[in-house]
Amino acid sequence: MKTKLTILSAIMLSSSLLIAPSFSYAKLPVAVDGQQLPTLAPMLEKVTPGVVSIQVSGAKEVRRQVDPFEFFFGNPQRQQRSQKQPFSGLGSGVIIDASQGYVVTNNHVIQDAEKITITLEDGREYEAKLVGTDKESDIALLQVKAQDLVEVKLANSDLLRVGDFSVAIGNPFGLSHTVTSGIVSALGRSGLNIEGFEDFIQTDAAINQGNSGGALVNLNGELIGINTAILGASGGNVGIGFAIPSNMMKNLVDQIIEHGEVRRGSLGIEGRTLDAGIAKAQDIDLKQGAYVLRVVEDSAASEAGIKAGDVIVSIDKADIHSFPELRSKIATIGEGKKVKLGIYRDGQVKTVKVTLRGNNQASAAADKMHPMLQGAILESNSDVQGVRVKEVAERSPAARVGLEEGDVIMQVNRKRVKTINELARAVDDINGNIVLGVKRGDDSIFVLIQ
Repeated sequence: MKTKLTILSAIMLSSSLLIAPSFSYAKLPVAVDGQQLPTLAPMLEKVTPGVVSIQVSGAKEVRRQVDPFEFFFGNPQRQQRSQKQPFSGLGSGVIIDASQGYVVTNNHVIQDAEKITITLEDGREYEAKLVGTDKESDIALLQVKAQDLVEVKLANSDLLRVGDFSVAIGNPFGLSHTVTSGIVSALGRSGLNIEGFEDFIQTDAAINQGNSGGALVNLNGELIGINTAILGASGGNVGIGFAIPSNMMKNLVDQIIEHGEVRRGSLGIEGRTLDAGIAKAQDIDLKQGAYVLRVVEDSAASEAGIKAGDVIVSIDKADIHSFPELRSKIATIGEGKKVKLGIYRDGQVKTVKVTLRGNNQASAAADKMHPMLQGAILESNSDVQGVRVKEVAERSPAARVGLEEGDVIMQVNRKRVKTINELARAVDDINGNIVLGVKRGDDSIFVLIQ
């Protein structure tokens, strides 16, 4: 076989000497009728160096299911037995500050990682340090020590409109610096149960596994969002992708840099999205907004004069479409920040200034934590060292497992919890049975969730 190959090569070489090949290449026009053809190439040449590929590796703890009898009466050492399973993964990131080496990505990209390596467009590799994360909004901030980094400038995502062009850049399936394009399909998407705080930009630019943490930019090459999730039965692109708005990301990152953590803002209201039924019943001439059902006493909202029956229609001049959107924006803006809210009352819209309090008081439905907690409304505040069950719907899953109004959840599988966020994280970390330590009046009881 080797001889035949050698001979063939020789024949091809000999033929090339006898008959000179003649090729002609068609020249691509750069202009038609004197007008430059549209292209994204110049913009991408400036932006793609600011998008990085991320490789992670580590070992994730896998817990075995806990037998309830073993939990109460078994060997304590055996109860804590767990197993670590090695893993590796790929994702994307965006350089937002070249001088400091700050790279933003999704929390789920680097979660449980023991080693994080970023690769630049020019092939340079660096080990990254984790500065901080926010699991509930799925943002993580990394830092690398490197020279000649290129940052991506931030756009004001509050100015986005449905129909604006969008370009996604990332590392899908390990194919670094892949570029896809589309439009902004929708704004303020929430209720997807992907994260605790959702205010997504929806786009039809192709986003696939590995794009997480990558850039969504406008035609000026400015960052409008961090690509985070896709909707599709097969786990692949079907033209419905979601990105965290750049303004939301910046608020969270600024808090991580300043405090080492996210300090959520709190308005102190309960409400729901304005719909046609409420608008008709309350004679409200609006089609969208956040309807205020109750104002918590001694809260930021009560101090600003907000009342039940008001409709919050904007925050810092950006329209509010739903109550979850308002909740996400307030929480991510942060404690102590001042905002201007547009309030609809008695047929008129007026502006009120509000200084956000810390999230030491919160109320939330427990549906997203666990299916068997559905029907419970929980609240936490600085006066109670636990999570109070505010109400339980009759014949709901929460009622069936034994929760009652007035219960205070103190522990999750013997782990102390004081806030709704701590409770949610503790429940999310458990694969298997959950045992809640509950204080009911003067008694301490256990509630088993299977």
